[in-house]
Amino acid sequence: MRAATLRRAALGLGVGAAGAVYLWNTNPHEPGHLLPGCPLRWATGLLCPLCGGTRLAYDLLHADVVAAFHDNAALLVLGVPAAAYAVGRWLLTGLRGRHYRLRLSGRAGAAVLGVAMAWMLVRNLVG
Repeated sequence: MRAATLRRAALGLGVGAAGAVYLWNTNPHEPGHLLPGCPLRWATGLLCPLCGGTRLAYDLLHADVVAAFHDNAALLVLGVPAAAYAVGRWLLTGLRGRHYRLRLSGRAGAAVLGVAMAWMLVRNLVG
């Protein structure tokens, strides 16, 4: 279990590092890059709860937290810490020789969905 966890973590780190290197040199704030766009925004013109995530990552790579907050405040304040917690817990549990699977209760899933929908509504109505 520990060796598998280390292999998966190394693979994830390698893929993430490759993506970060590409993103470091590709400004998503400017047109003409090879980064995928949001399909919901393309189809409807509405911002989804994750819209701005690529720009947020670019800004964090360049240590511009204010711009990252402007790109997607909810993702920065709620999503980044939640992802860091989940990955950290998965890694620590795997290194201890156990299996960790993130599971949300029905209420937690409903809360996540509710926050995402509220954020989508606010950012599309307020601008």
